[in-house]
Formats: sequence, C-alpha cells, structure tokens
Amino acid sequence: MTETSAAAADWREAYASNLMKTFSQPPLLLTRGEGSWVWDSDGNRYLDFLAGIAVNSLGHAHPALVKAVSEQIATLAHVSNLFASAPQLALAERLLRLAGAGPGGRVFFANSGTEANEAAFKLARRNQSATRTRILSLLGAFHGRTMGALALTGKAYLREPFEPMVPGVEFIDSTLEALEANIDDTVAALFVEPIKGEAGVVALPEGFLERARALTSAHGALLIVDEVQTGAGRTGDWFAFQKTGIAPDAITVAKGIGGGVPIGALITFGAASELLERGHHGTTFGGNPLATAASNAVLATIEADDLVGNARRRGEQLRAAIATIGSPLVTGVRGAGLLLGVALTQPVADAIVAAALEHGLIVNAPNEDTIRLAPPLIIGDDEVAEFTTRFAAALADVEAVAA
Repeated sequence: MTETSAAAADWREAYASNLMKTFSQPPLLLTRGEGSWVWDSDGNRYLDFLAGIAVNSLGHAHPALVKAVSEQIATLAHVSNLFASAPQLALAERLLRLAGAGPGGRVFFANSGTEANEAAFKLARRNQSATRTRILSLLGAFHGRTMGALALTGKAYLREPFEPMVPGVEFIDSTLEALEANIDDTVAALFVEPIKGEAGVVALPEGFLERARALTSAHGALLIVDEVQTGAGRTGDWFAFQKTGIAPDAITVAKGIGGGVPIGALITFGAASELLERGHHGTTFGGNPLATAASNAVLATIEADDLVGNARRRGEQLRAAIATIGSPLVTGVRGAGLLLGVALTQPVADAIVAAALEHGLIVNAPNEDTIRLAPPLIIGDDEVAEFTTRFAAALADVEAVAA
C-alpha cells in the first residue's frame, strides 16, 4: 500500500469510527479551496458547482471574507446577546434594507436555517388564538431537522422516525386550489419555500405567492417565506419573493448570507415584528460579532460586484449550455438564477453525481431524477465552459451504461 492510499484509508476509517452515522461515507477528503475550485487529499482538483449546498456565495477563500473574519476574530469574536456589537447592528440594518422590510422590520439572529425556522415557528404560534390554531406547510417542503422545523417539513419519511411531532401543522399541495380550499380564519400561518430545493428544485406555480399573500392577509394569517436556500441573490433577486412584488410577514435566511460562516436570521415585516417579546426566544451564539462581520462582508461584496445580476445572467447561460449538450438523459432545467435542477428522463441522478466526480465536477442529487446545481455566485465564462465539458462527459458515461 502506498503512503497516499494508506492516508486515504486512515481518514475513511477515522470517519467511519468517530462520526455519528447520520451521513453516508464521503467520497473525498477536501483540503483547500480557491474561487470555484476545491482540492482533495490526493491533490485532485474539482469544479465546485454545489458551493456547500448553496452556501459559499463567494466561492472559497474570497479575499473579502478572509479579511473580515481575520480582522474580527483578532478583535472581538463573541460577547453573547447580553451586549451589542457594531457588526451585529450593521448586518441587521443591511438585511432589513435588502429585504425591503421597511422601518417596522426586525431581525432575530440565529446560527443556521433550521434555527431561523424554529424562531419562525414560534412567531406563528404567537399568532394563534382559541380559534386560529392551524399552521400550514407544503407537501415536499424542507425546513430543517430540529423538531419544530422538522414538524414543518413536508416529507413524511423524515418525520416518521421522530414522531410524535410538534402538533398543529397540516400539509397541503402546492396549488392555487389547495390555497383556496385551506386558508380561512382558523389558519395562523402559512410556510412556503419559493423554490423547493430538496424536492428537486421545484418552483411554486405561477401566481401562488401572490394568491397566498391575498388569502393570508384576508384571514389574519402570517405568510412566512423560507429563503434559506433561495436568498442572498442566488435566484437572480436578493430574495426570491421579490420577483412577485408581494411583502411577506416574515422570511428566514441562512446559507448564502454567511458565505461559509454559520449564520441564520428571521426577518419580520410590519406588525409581525411585535409578536415576539422579551424572553420569548434567545440564543447564545446567534448574531455574534464574528458571524455578523463575515455576513456583512459577503453581502457587501455581492452588492458591490453585482453578483445578483451575475446569478441571473449565468443561470441563463447554464440553461443554454445544458441544452447544447443534447443528452437523452436530460429533459429540461428548473429553478432560477444559480439554483437549478436538471430534470432527468431516468432515475440515474446518483450515477451522474458519481460520474461527474470522476470528471472533476461536484454536483448533487436531491432525488433520483434531478441534478441540483448551486455554484458560487462568482462564476464566469471559464467556469461555465469547464462545467459544460465535465457535465457532458459525466452524462455520456452514464448514457453508455443506461443504454
């Protein structure tokens, strides 16, 4: 056994022996990254078109993020929420501005998307009354794995091992008809993802958010939009709900706003900002100076470099590039901006992910007939060309076996 193969065996054995068995054995040990590229422990280079599942907005080792984290951790990393910090205040102001929450908006900082959705669940409960008891979520939705967020997740196979769930949540189809049939004066809140990433990058039907807003407003229910995967410019707008022109009561954000540093937030609009009062929720780490300084740097760079526009333009470029491949395994592309789902004609997504890795490309299979693309927002012509070549090769490999 060579020294390299022995080292590879060592990390695989260490992973299998020491980590909880909640994930599959990883195929690679990644050691460094730069821009849209990462390297493994054997020195192989990979084009990263997953970005840590829509997290690494600026790619890897971006100078702005490196500078912000380095300077902040050398100054003040954590103080708890017994005290305020300048980065926290600056980020709250920035998020409210980018979300368009207005002067009545408020921010609660957390450490992840699931924590942001836990806070949103509490917000929904605060809108309940003796007659307004129901919380609605969508079938196929994914809102997280902690118990409250899991109760909102419309995937029975994820909930069943941990039942009984937190009560009060009902699941409806993602259709206008289901909205009309279910939203009435007994509903306290409706949770929605503008694009269901874990369901295969599936967008809501045309007019869904607009009708949801009208119905929830008419019946006194909250409209809470989960922007954990779609926010921070990924879909070609700062937040996906902004395409519709509506204003929700709250949104949850995480992933891309930190560029790789863990952070999440609940952002409220208008009267919903008054529902959570002192003592209703809390966090030790949420909104600490280190995480908020990182997020400020990430969002400032996205804004200064027009990466929201780049996401929109590169998304269209990628759609065209995939069409030119002409693979019989591909039937179309869903999603928006740089959150795309390549729809497959056969249930071979896992095989394509494995073949792509062999060709130096990292993509993801949220289900058996979809390939998810969520590259860094910084990609340009070179990365699109590299992706097209490598993805075409992966498809060709799988075509040869599937034929």
